[in-house]
Amino acid sequence: MNVAVLTGIAFVLVLGVMAGAARPRRVSGVLVAARGVPPWWNGAAISSEFTSAAACLGTAGLIATHGSPMLWYPTGAAAGFVVILALVVAPLRRSGTYTLPGFAEWRLRSARLRRLTTCCVLVVGLAFMVAQLHAAGVVVRLLTGLPPWLGWAAVAAAALAVAVGGGLGSVTSVQAAQFWLKLIVFLGVGIVCWWLAEEGAVAWFEGAYRGGGAGLAGAGDPSLPGVLAVLLACALGTMGLPHVIMRVHTDRDGHAARRSMVATQAMLAAFCVVPPLYGLMGHARLRGAAADEIVLLLPARLFPGATGEVLTGLLAAGAFAAFLATAAGVLAAVGGALSARASRAGARSFRAAVVAVLAAALGLTAVTAPGASVALVLLGLSLSAATFCPLLVLGIWWRRLTDAGAAAGIVLGGGSTAVLVIGEQTGVRMGALTSCPAPVAVPVAFATMVLVSLATPGRTPRDVGRMMARMHLPEHLAGPLTYRSSHRDDR
Repeated sequence: MNVAVLTGIAFVLVLGVMAGAARPRRVSGVLVAARGVPPWWNGAAISSEFTSAAACLGTAGLIATHGSPMLWYPTGAAAGFVVILALVVAPLRRSGTYTLPGFAEWRLRSARLRRLTTCCVLVVGLAFMVAQLHAAGVVVRLLTGLPPWLGWAAVAAAALAVAVGGGLGSVTSVQAAQFWLKLIVFLGVGIVCWWLAEEGAVAWFEGAYRGGGAGLAGAGDPSLPGVLAVLLACALGTMGLPHVIMRVHTDRDGHAARRSMVATQAMLAAFCVVPPLYGLMGHARLRGAAADEIVLLLPARLFPGATGEVLTGLLAAGAFAAFLATAAGVLAAVGGALSARASRAGARSFRAAVVAVLAAALGLTAVTAPGASVALVLLGLSLSAATFCPLLVLGIWWRRLTDAGAAAGIVLGGGSTAVLVIGEQTGVRMGALTSCPAPVAVPVAFATMVLVSLATPGRTPRDVGRMMARMHLPEHLAGPLTYRSSHRDDR
């Protein structure tokens, strides 16, 4: 099995590095791929970023171990992109900024708010990065017997080469190509396993197994409140994921950005078949295995011998495609947000920021225990839902939002998320309130932003009317962008 697995992994990593060979020198080329990505290609890249370790391995494992309530998890992403399409995509693209912190400073004229949102981007990005690195370590240890750190190093080196080599343009090419690789591999191997094994696990839905309990950020909670809380976190948290939102700025205009999101929804709908397919077979054949291991162990359990080895090698290649696509996207997004804070923002500062983010992610991976990838991703989504979602919705649609209100909402929303998650991990349980913090933290953040903004009307930007017109009018009517960020985010 080692030869098939290592061959598949090496093929994906080499393919990814070769796809990211271009080296743009302009800031727009590094951060937003020169705003020239076609909608269908951008949709494939967004889908690839979202079909991470959690989607490819973790969700299927939760379905196998916790039963039919987990089948709702894949719908959270679909709901999230509907919210993005309806409320955020076109206005955010018309703002002319490159990053979430850039939008916060442009909309509310506050460099301090930009620094605060940059810190939140870093935390959310690191949660996703650590999830990918730990999952890569699990794959290498499980299938080859080699130390997990080799999996971290392989993904980190490939993601660094792609992100540093060509910025978001290279990342886009890698992600778009590898989405189709993942879809073909996971769906194809799953159908082969189901067909050849003559699987009959559909009857399981009549009496779903409810093993295990809720993990970090509510992952695996089979109760109705727990499932609804996770869906809320997914639907609202997707809106603020830095590596997803940055994709909005790579389109030519607001209309193209909307088309990218529609393409994303169609592609994710096709991929949503994968977790239930493996979850059903894993429940019938691999009870007792860890959630992140079920998909990878399934072919060998069904087909001992050469057939199982080849299918496992293909799944390992697809899994590393997922790790690389998400890790490279997060590096580009977080590195772009950090580099914009530099006094001389450009390609060199972007690459330095990418290296720093990757070093931090590797350090956190080394000092934390491997956990379920879904739990870490849900933690990032919960924090995003309680901070960036209110900022984007109110910043785009409510002209009276102030920098003081936005900062207070981000602090209380993020703080309440942290308190509830820590309380859950230390044994302080309040049911679904702490198993997934989104139902509490999101309303707190929205209410705080509104109330503090109403109490500080003098801090509303003077040219808010012009900014609102720019975001909501078609490009040919809004006119040229007249405001430049203090960090020249719009060069």
